[in-house]
Amino acid sequence: MRVLLTGHQGYLGTVMAPVLTAAGHDVVGLDAGLFADSVLGEPPADPPGHRVDLRDVTADHVAGVDAVIHLAALSNDPLGSLAPELTYDINHHASVRLARLARDAGVRRFLYASTCSVYGAAGGDDLVGEDAPLRPVTPYAESKVRVEDDLHALADGDFTPVFMRNATAFGYSPRLRADIVLNNLVGHALLSGEVLVLSDGTPWRPLVHAADIARAFTAALTAPREAVHDRAFNIGSETNNVTVAEIAEQVAEAVPGSKVRITGENGADPRSYRVDFSRFRAAIPGFDIEWSVKRGALELADAYQKFGLTKEDFDQRFTRLAVLRAASDAGTVDDTLRWRR
Repeated sequence: MRVLLTGHQGYLGTVMAPVLTAAGHDVVGLDAGLFADSVLGEPPADPPGHRVDLRDVTADHVAGVDAVIHLAALSNDPLGSLAPELTYDINHHASVRLARLARDAGVRRFLYASTCSVYGAAGGDDLVGEDAPLRPVTPYAESKVRVEDDLHALADGDFTPVFMRNATAFGYSPRLRADIVLNNLVGHALLSGEVLVLSDGTPWRPLVHAADIARAFTAALTAPREAVHDRAFNIGSETNNVTVAEIAEQVAEAVPGSKVRITGENGADPRSYRVDFSRFRAAIPGFDIEWSVKRGALELADAYQKFGLTKEDFDQRFTRLAVLRAASDAGTVDDTLRWRR
């Protein structure tokens, strides 16, 4: 297929593009480039692409495309809470507009990167399946729910949206993110000797490696239409449903000499949920997750050491909010996070 991959210069897109290419697809990227320079290690070989803000996409960008994989978004909760109006403008309105343009251009499959954060304050001990009530507690998660609703309304006999509700990502990517839980804890452990947890450590989190997300999207891209049409899928593994305290212990094992410190200063986190991932396995026979949390922690520790991660880079270059604040302070982006001409 000819596949338009939005967010191809992001954390997940940088991992996904070569996986799609290796599967034989013709990949075209689309990215604003806000985080293109947030590279740890060897610069990635990006596919050809459009440097364009998601809000400025036109019909020309989806012409001749068979499928769209839509990853681009303002990602993570602190950033979404800082600028909720931009989160809704980019993550919701621009995403739905892209889907409409794609449908009108004859694109047949639209894979949307949603999130398990839509379950929010699920609570309880039961595993949360795709039909569970959605209880988003942040603008980021709320924007994902709204897009799913609007894409559902666009589904028809020729246009197949698929909602890929990814667990919290982890693992090395050349375009690193240090502001997601496992990546963050491993970095703190190496740079300070401490695995620092600011919550009380009790919330449950489902985790999934970036490479497993890439494999899942690649599988969904060519799955039979009746298996995926207008359906939501949790992407991850039940074995990677872990508490934040358990994540911290895995990190301490991966970074010799580091110690876990749970301060609890941020109190109890209302986002706590364990997730059922069986629907995707049933829809895609033979698919399973390959990466454990422990293996991912070891991979990250090795990459951080190999590429000489510094505290300044960890805090500034690989934290989304810090990158955007620096760009704003330097005047390279405006108040709407568009590049200044």
